[in-house]
Amino acid sequence: MEQQPLTAIPAGYEPAIALEECFDAVYGLEILDVGTDDGNVRGRVMIRDELRQQFGLLHGGVISALAEALASRGTWLAMYPHGKVVMGMSNETNFLRPLLEGYVNATAVPLHKGRTRWVWEVQSCDDEQRLCAVTRVNIAVRDAPA
Repeated sequence: MEQQPLTAIPAGYEPAIALEECFDAVYGLEILDVGTDDGNVRGRVMIRDELRQQFGLLHGGVISALAEALASRGTWLAMYPHGKVVMGMSNETNFLRPLLEGYVNATAVPLHKGRTRWVWEVQSCDDEQRLCAVTRVNIAVRDAPA
């Protein structure tokens, strides 16, 4: 399956919402690796004022959104060729260290690849590779509507 750079969208796929207008674009998701070698999906988001909470820290919702986006993208890339759609079922993030500047860098690792559900662990780190958050994401896999 041929990939377009940094989007992880198969060539020829027409999204319902243009990539530059969807939520991932709003917070600045960059896809760095779509798991072609190891099955892991990697991405990052640049920390900027619009993504901080009032105390100057990166808002935790950005980390949760990043984790779900990577897990969803990884599951979808594997299941789309089989006529499946995917959607998040749950997302639980444990915050370990605040992020103040630079990038939040995340790696999503599939722990379970089931017929109807995939489970991912996503580790989010700062630019010094210090672990800042760990997220468990459950992704539902369903037949695409006819």
